[in-house]
Amino acid sequence: MTVTSGKDMLLRLADGEGGYDTIGGLRTKTFSLASGTVDITHADSPGWRELLPCGGIRQANVSGNGLFIDDDAAERARSLFFSGEHETWQLQIPGFGDLVGAFQITNLDYAGEFRGEASFSLTLASAGEVTFTAAGA
Repeated sequence: MTVTSGKDMLLRLADGEGGYDTIGGLRTKTFSLASGTVDITHADSPGWRELLPCGGIRQANVSGNGLFIDDDAAERARSLFFSGEHETWQLQIPGFGDLVGAFQITNLDYAGEFRGEASFSLTLASAGEVTFTAAGA
């Protein structure tokens, strides 16, 4: 992955018509991929832990904060949080690739300072398989 601007990372929500809408003007974005392990160490193991290949549960988490750019985006995020429904999201990371899958909003915060703009932050948790397409593929 080459050096790229953080502003070029996009978090987008499926629009129901085969495309995606940017959810808001996100200022910070973080994604993490994790995989659980299944320990299969036994009495005859050579003194090191042994793990079952592909045995753990994989998960992806995405978080970000920024500004809603329109009322429709704010309403969609709010509705998805309160309904608890899973929706297809896309995280585009220039020079790395795209992650696409069903996610659930697990955290939705609103904040604002007296002399500043109102902002939001959200956290998404994968709710099924997440596909990865490498940049340029």
